[in-house]
Parts: sequence; C-alpha cells; structure tokens
Amino acid sequence: MSPPRSRTTGDRPTAPPGERLHALAARRYQAIVLVVAALIFLGTISSPPSLMDDVDAAHSATARTMLRTGDWVTPRLNGVKYLDKPPMMYWIKAVSFAVFGVHDWAARLPLALAAVLLCWITARLAAWAFSPLAGLYAGLALATSVGLFLFTRWSIAEAILALTTAVSLWGFLRLLEGGEARPRWWAILIGTSLGAGLLLKGLMGVVAPGGAVFFYLLLTRQLFSGHAWRRFRPLYVISAMLLVAAPWYVLATLANPPYFDFTLRSEPGQYRGFFWMFFINEHLLRYLNLRYPRDYNTVPLASFWLLHLVWLFPWSAYFPAAARLSYRPRDRAGRLRLLSLCWAGFLLLFFSFSTSQEYYTVPIYPALALLVGAAIAEGGAWVRRGTYFAAGVASAAAVAALAILYAVRGLPAEGD
Repeated sequence: MSPPRSRTTGDRPTAPPGERLHALAARRYQAIVLVVAALIFLGTISSPPSLMDDVDAAHSATARTMLRTGDWVTPRLNGVKYLDKPPMMYWIKAVSFAVFGVHDWAARLPLALAAVLLCWITARLAAWAFSPLAGLYAGLALATSVGLFLFTRWSIAEAILALTTAVSLWGFLRLLEGGEARPRWWAILIGTSLGAGLLLKGLMGVVAPGGAVFFYLLLTRQLFSGHAWRRFRPLYVISAMLLVAAPWYVLATLANPPYFDFTLRSEPGQYRGFFWMFFINEHLLRYLNLRYPRDYNTVPLASFWLLHLVWLFPWSAYFPAAARLSYRPRDRAGRLRLLSLCWAGFLLLFFSFSTSQEYYTVPIYPALALLVGAAIAEGGAWVRRGTYFAAGVASAAAVAALAILYAVRGLPAEGD
C-alpha cells in the first residue's frame, strides 16, 4: 500500500495547516504594526508646521541646493562646501523635493517612511525567530516608544541607520543558520545595507552591525570558523557594499583636494580637503573629542545609559522580564536574543568611550524592542509586574501633566 501523497499546488507541496495559520497570524500582526507606525510617523510629518531645528534647516537647504545645481557629489550650504556628513540624507530629501515640491512635510517624508519600515522589519524579524505574537509586541514597542518618535522629529540619520543595521543583522543570522534557498541574494542584501549605512553615517554604517557580529561570533566560538565565514559569502557582501558606497567616496575625494591629508589636529582657518574633513576631523577627532569646531555637547555617562528607560518607555518596564530570558544560542530564538544583546551592548559601550549624544543609540532600539517583544510573548510574573509599573508611571505622569496645565491656564502665551 503506497503512502499518502501530500496535497500540492502545481509542483509545490502546500504548507501544513499549522504553518498556514502561523503565517496568517504573522501577516495580520505585521499589518497592525504597519498601520500604527504609519499613523504615528506619517501622521505627524506636517507638525511642527515649519523646520524649527538648525539641523532640519541645514539639511533641507543642502538638499534643495543639490536639486537646483545638479551637483550630487559635493554638498553645499549657502554656497559653502558642507563636507561634514555623507550625502544620502540630502539625496533622499532632494528626491522628495523633486517629486512633491519643496515643502516642510516633503523634507520629513523620507525619514517618516524609514521609521515605518523599521517598525515593520522589526516585527518581521521577531516573528521569524520567536512567534507572530512576539513580532506584534516588538513592532508596537518600537513604533510607540518615546525615543523613536522624539528622534525622528528632526533630520538626523540614526533611525535610517537602525534600519540598515537591522536588515544586515537579519541577513547575517539567516546565512549563519544555513539552509537558505538564495544565500547569495541575502549576502547581496547585507552588502547593500552596509553600503547604504556608509552613505548615511560614514564608517558607523559598518561599525554598528560589524561590532555586533564580532561579539556574537566571539561568544559562540565561531570567530575563527572558516565554515561560518564561508556561509556569509564575503565576496558578495563586500562587492555589493563597494558598488553602493565607493563611487561617491571616490568622486568626493577627487572633487575636493587635497586628496590624502592625515594631519591629526583640528584648528580654525585650515582647509585640508574632503578626506581630512570627513575621515580625520569628523570621525577620528570627533570620537576623541578633539574636533574643531566643538559645536556639540556630551551627555554624562550615567544619563547616557539611564535615559534608555525614558527612550523606550513604556516598554522599558519589561526590561527585567527580558533580562530573565535565555540567551543560549541553542535555537533560532536564542540566537536572535544573543545577537540582540551583542547589538545593544556593543553600541552602548562604543559610545561610552567617546563624545555621546542622546540620539546616538537609536540604532539599538530595534534590538531592545526584539527582547521586549520576546519577553512579553512568553508572559510570566515579571511581565505582569512590568505592566503594573508602566500603568502606574503613566497614570502619575498624566495627573502631573493635568495639574501643570491647570496651574498655568491663565498665563499668557507669548511668542519669541
């Protein structure tokens, strides 16, 4: 008697009913995350009604100049070369201006779309490794966190860097597991994400995911494993990365000589070309707090760490529950939890030894959201305690806000 044959659609066997229900739940939950994130980030691109911050105005004016002059290599602000940052933020704003016109909301649109996509990718990654329910919680935790909303109110690239980091680390984990049907395409996607990161935040576009990968491989004793490295398809990763990023770096260097100045001091009245300005002054000397001009502040180290309780609120109330998860890489869930820990821990430590701003660690928000989503989906006493604590803090904050509003109800609101 022949064994029963599986049902097929064409030449492909259909998925078992349990897998189909799992996939359907994942799609529904991810759709919820997309809708919530879109309402939050796309729904606020016209508020405030004008570009208030100096970064907003400088980046938008630079993008408008690119669009007007056709010079997409050398950024300029009011006719002066603006070589501090990579060009992708200007490029995407300029494209938005070309499509929708030069408007405040058009300047904010690319960053808002990136934030929505980041929340969706986080939900998908959590659903892939943990469960559809964990994907829902992880996506919502990121979409409704204080920090991601606050640090997408002006034109900084950290939220988009979080997106490129998340995509590259997901690809890394998939390739390391093995069994991928199209490993070369995942390697190309990793390289493309790294190249985009280089065009967004310079060397941090590679340092952020690279540091997480380094410590993950070190902790799992695969750092010197030739088999593991072959799975990454490094030739495809590096080729895609260089294909995306190298042309601008070469053209910017050639267009702004002198070409290779390695002077390790920064002083007023000295122009040393793109290479020195970008790599020496903006990367090395700024990290060492030796850059001129010193037009930036440094957050005290204790505040830099503890403020993450605010940036991830109300979901930071579940950090104790996340700390009780298993981080042993015995299965896919354990591997992603360990990778998320390396991801967040490396960037926190990296910026602890440099000049640090509150928003520098936005790229770790997806990692923290993944851990929170996994913890809430598993449930337990610590999750219940986190819920009670978050509800108590939110209630107290609401009462305080109402009391302040009542106290100042008669004060005149004077303009600047």
